[in-house]
Amino acid sequence: MKESDVKKRASLAESKRVQKLRSEIARLRGAYHTKDSPVVADDVYDSLNRELKSLIEKYPEFDDLNAPENRVGGKPLDKFEKVKHEIKMFSIGNVFSDEELFAWEKRNLKLLQRSDLKSSKRSDLKLDYFCELKLDGLAVSLVYENGKFIRGVTRGDGEIGEDITSNLKMIESIPLVLKSPYPEKIEVRGEAFMRKNVLKKLNERNKKEDKPLFANSRNAAAGSLRQLDPKLAKERHLDFSPYEIVQIKGKNWEKQIEKHSQKHEILKKIGFVVDEHSRKFSSSKDIPSFINEISKIREGLPFGIDGVVINIDDTNIFKSLGVVGKDPRGIIAYKYPAERATTIVKDIKINVGRTGVLTPLAIFSPTSVAGSMVSKATLHNTDQIGRLDLRIGDTVVIEKAGDVIPKVVEVLTHMRMGKEKKFKMVEKCPVCGGKVQKKEIGSPVRKISSGLTLLGVPSGTHTVQKSYELANPSVAYYCTNPKCSAKDERFLEHFVSAFEIYELGPKILRRFKDEGLITDAADIFTLTREDIAPLERFGKKSAENIIKEIKLKKKIPFSKFLCALGILHVGEETARDLAVNFITLDKLAEAEFEEINEIENIGPAVSESVYDYFRNKNNLLFIKKLLKNGVVIKKVGKIKENKFTGLIFVLTGTLSQMSRELAKEKIISLGGKVSSSVSKNTSYIVAGEESGSKLKNAQKLGIKIINEKEFLDIL
Repeated sequence: MKESDVKKRASLAESKRVQKLRSEIARLRGAYHTKDSPVVADDVYDSLNRELKSLIEKYPEFDDLNAPENRVGGKPLDKFEKVKHEIKMFSIGNVFSDEELFAWEKRNLKLLQRSDLKSSKRSDLKLDYFCELKLDGLAVSLVYENGKFIRGVTRGDGEIGEDITSNLKMIESIPLVLKSPYPEKIEVRGEAFMRKNVLKKLNERNKKEDKPLFANSRNAAAGSLRQLDPKLAKERHLDFSPYEIVQIKGKNWEKQIEKHSQKHEILKKIGFVVDEHSRKFSSSKDIPSFINEISKIREGLPFGIDGVVINIDDTNIFKSLGVVGKDPRGIIAYKYPAERATTIVKDIKINVGRTGVLTPLAIFSPTSVAGSMVSKATLHNTDQIGRLDLRIGDTVVIEKAGDVIPKVVEVLTHMRMGKEKKFKMVEKCPVCGGKVQKKEIGSPVRKISSGLTLLGVPSGTHTVQKSYELANPSVAYYCTNPKCSAKDERFLEHFVSAFEIYELGPKILRRFKDEGLITDAADIFTLTREDIAPLERFGKKSAENIIKEIKLKKKIPFSKFLCALGILHVGEETARDLAVNFITLDKLAEAEFEEINEIENIGPAVSESVYDYFRNKNNLLFIKKLLKNGVVIKKVGKIKENKFTGLIFVLTGTLSQMSRELAKEKIISLGGKVSSSVSKNTSYIVAGEESGSKLKNAQKLGIKIINEKEFLDIL
């Protein structure tokens, strides 16, 4: 095959991808700007645009000034009167990192060095900046003559918008008459938006009335302003925040504006409510810290924002830089890390878990989402693949909210090229070659059981009779080989993590298995220094450290022991509930399904799993082996009522005065509960340094947040 042929085909593939991207971006832009009804999140739209931009940079021959991505907005609808903007409404370019921000400044300085703007010493030019919040709403333009509001228009295609004056008059933060003194004529541009609490109430009402819910405040604001009846718009209680004066006429008024920041001062004086978080900077180096500062309070703001807008403050310099495509060069939006992004699924591989379940994983090129690079995302099961209609080669939307594992949430079927392949589940385990069994899984909603198996010595023949139905059943595939190496490896990793034997990482465990030092997790507690020291790359010191760590962790709380067993559906919180309610391992092993199911926060699926675990002979033998090899289970007493009784805590971030584990123990000892996730039932969030998505979720739900000092004070 000739190299030129490869290049020709590669170029053709890139060309088709560019065409698909342009087509999809045009479709999404039309839904966003023309119908004010976006069909994807802004993150997804931005991600597609970034891919297109990178392809154009790589292949300049694809650049086209008349292409859809270089146009602002879309064609206005016929439902409202069309109005031509006196001054074109541009959009704003985006950057997503400090490096991109500084590159934007560098490009501008380079252009200014070649300009004739006032100063001849372009190399000495120093730029001042004005930063303000980028609200998540609908851009509109307001025209005032002799102090009176006469017209309000949507962006439309940037040149022609739609007259929505009657609806905009329903927004109380838009003054109908300006405060004196005011100019003869002024055109103000800004964002019409809906506050979070208003959106919440609106969706609650829509839910009661069986109406569609708004996905976000931007959609709600846009939908409200497109009501033909102004009374309906008034009921939505929208707000308005101005960010620009594009024209101002009258005696000496134009002379008052040399800086963008002065426009905000004028807006405030004539009666507008301006962004109180905006700030001036004399150096771009100080802007990232401001952006980070805003990101920390972002979730707690009463309105939605998706970034910070950075303006060159000097209006003469701003104008001299001109426009590139659809974006003025003197302004940029620094957008926060997207929680969603688009990518192409290159393959679907199978991961084998500790229970033997086969989980499909989508494999794609490293993609930046929520501030980190990811290259794979769980697809959960074949049902999920079917619901998504996902195929290998599809362009998909991936989501990674905070520290949550990335997942595929949507397939962009409009991006299909016709060569995508459907996924078929394997018939043999990809690790051991064992037979794969298809099972229907779900939550049992009815069950009758009888029979008893003691943990210690068998006491005769015991039978188990079950009768149940599955709620919301789904299909799962399992490796049936009980000796599958993948299952063993995953279980070993889980086991040492629960026992907190940190010296034993995955590679060391695999090495011990390969050398024949261990056959299962119970063998870990029989290891000696002499077993480990002769191994290559270990030595006496590392062997001593490992054995010392193992000996220290032989004594373990009952709840952690249960967690270590790897019982299906039993995590830290469930293990703790089981330990507190049954006190000893023998009592739990003897418990009937109904006894387990009576425990608060434990449902039928968990009860089923726990009950069956202790009726499996191999599981009982494994537990006996652990106890024989020196594992000691600490006794648990009933938690008495105390000052934390009935309270649920969630810990997030790093605590400096104590470990998170110690904090958990203290909360539990005082009668409280510790949860791994935030819900409406959460009483307190204890927020340490570098708190993640849990803190954001708590702010959304209005949960009380306390820092480490406040937590220590109430202990």
